[in-house]
Amino acid sequence: MKALARSLAAVAATIALAACGGDEAAQREDAPQAPPGEYGALKSYLLEHTARLQADTGRMRADAEAYYGLAREANFDYGRLVRERGDEVQAVVERLQGNFRRANPSYEEMEGVVAGVPELADYDVILDAGGDSSDPETAVPFNVRTPAGKTYRQPGNFFFLIESSTFGTEPRFAAKGAQPDLDGNGRTEFGEALPDADFLVAAARDFERNARELDGAARRWTPKREDVFNALVVMTPTMSEYFEAWKNSRFVAGDKATEKAFVATSRLSDIADILSGLEVVYASARPEMEKASRAQADQTGRSLEELNAFAARLRDAEAGGRRFTPAQAESLGTDAQEQAEGIAGQVSQAAGKLGIKLEES
Repeated sequence: MKALARSLAAVAATIALAACGGDEAAQREDAPQAPPGEYGALKSYLLEHTARLQADTGRMRADAEAYYGLAREANFDYGRLVRERGDEVQAVVERLQGNFRRANPSYEEMEGVVAGVPELADYDVILDAGGDSSDPETAVPFNVRTPAGKTYRQPGNFFFLIESSTFGTEPRFAAKGAQPDLDGNGRTEFGEALPDADFLVAAARDFERNARELDGAARRWTPKREDVFNALVVMTPTMSEYFEAWKNSRFVAGDKATEKAFVATSRLSDIADILSGLEVVYASARPEMEKASRAQADQTGRSLEELNAFAARLRDAEAGGRRFTPAQAESLGTDAQEQAEGIAGQVSQAAGKLGIKLEES
């Protein structure tokens, strides 16, 4: 979660509104802009993913509304709710979990662009990287106010809020007065959760709204060569932090896990998704890098492909049943970080030769 702490300093400016010009249709926020020149493929990739995330968060919000409706009909008596409508509750919670799993790659695949571009990076803090109020330096810049009037001050980013509430890993967001034994087998197992409906619906509404605002900001964004180089330099050398989160998650630590997030999908999947997005970013940067050195551009491209393949092999091995120890996770993270720092160094060197000014991180 702290992978983007270094980029917070680069997020000092408020999101700029680029002048749209032209006819009335072009000035509407929902009208896609023509992709800008050589970076058109990158912007199209970003807009494809912001559209996906909007759809995913819309489904989340709709199911959160359905869950809230069930709880309200039971007068927010969760014991009664489970007794009388347990099957419906279980079904809607499972839909919410499925929605989360779909939304996760929709964002992770574009995180390299969102988090690496100063004009968009605020949204990474809000949606995926920001922490809670216990760490003011990395805390999200928002509160969640519920329909009942309760305020959760800087509770964490929206992916964390939805994941930890719908999978039951954060007690603050869980319903009180009932055990989430949704299948009635006498015990609560992983995946059985009974979120506080008042909190969940508020978080889901705000998540959808912010996803929509990100899409608007992405449409207004005009990519520059500084953006693509900055994204690669900022976002590639974050592997050790991602691997640390994986090491502490249930996928490696099991019942001893200290991470409340990364329970729906292994962090290895996130790493592979992020790197696949960074390969798209690199494809946009490569023509400029070749002006500095074609040989170096070739080497950087190969190195990024190899790092992505490394992460994908680990992801697939884990999905196939292999379990890694904490020591192995730490060692693999060190290897990945060394590769990533080498790539970032090559990009930074090329930027220097080309006179491209990078944001301080």
